[in-house]
Amino acid sequence: MGTKLRPTKRLLVQGVAALAGLLLGGTVAATVWAQQLVADLSSHLIAITTGFTGTEVVLFGTTDGAGDVAIVVTGPRAPATVRRKERVAGMWMNTDSLRFDQVPSFYTVAVSRPLDQLVGRPVLERHQLGLPQLQLPADATLPPEELAAYRSALIRNKQRQGLYAISMGQVAFLGERLFRTNIYFPANVPTGLYNVEALLIRDGDVVSAQTTPLVVSKIGFSAEVSDFARNRPVIYGVAAVIGAIAAGWAAGAAFRRV
Repeated sequence: MGTKLRPTKRLLVQGVAALAGLLLGGTVAATVWAQQLVADLSSHLIAITTGFTGTEVVLFGTTDGAGDVAIVVTGPRAPATVRRKERVAGMWMNTDSLRFDQVPSFYTVAVSRPLDQLVGRPVLERHQLGLPQLQLPADATLPPEELAAYRSALIRNKQRQGLYAISMGQVAFLGERLFRTNIYFPANVPTGLYNVEALLIRDGDVVSAQTTPLVVSKIGFSAEVSDFARNRPVIYGVAAVIGAIAAGWAAGAAFRRV
């Protein structure tokens, strides 16, 4: 024989059940949303050794259906100064400079289709998709045209060093769901923690995103030399000069014997 609940208790039980259902439904929805895009790297560590000449890392993943994918790779952020040179008394000299804060040391984007066919400007700015939307805050207030000139110079310098991609990479789909792209890192890639962000785009908006860490680190003899130079710069400088003199003397002695 069942036990009847009082109206107040019955309402309380129904309320708790409804709340549990909402929480469970929200958890399931969040899980489904998170699984719309799954991506990973072929390696999460780029080891820089003495003979390092650059490398490629493969990013691969899958989506839960049709859509486009954009990949944004951002290196550690640090201040950077851009100097402007002008001819003074017949010589080129640094006359003005501008310091940018939190500049990505590395930046590249890969997409499955051109960005102007995927999303509008607000989405581009929100996710910093493409160099025009890359946020480069400066520590000075300048007229817009002058600030734009310094910004363009900073980007050109990074591109000249191979640290900012000149053109966007290609994300290739293998069927409707599987995708991959190759990310190239040059020999002078800075060390530190990198963020590799994969974005799933549908109907002009980002519907899912996943960020994967990537570490660039020096190992072996090159790491020991780098640490020594950073921790003991004076001793390192003296040793470098002595080494250069010794090498020059040895080369001269060898040629004299010949």
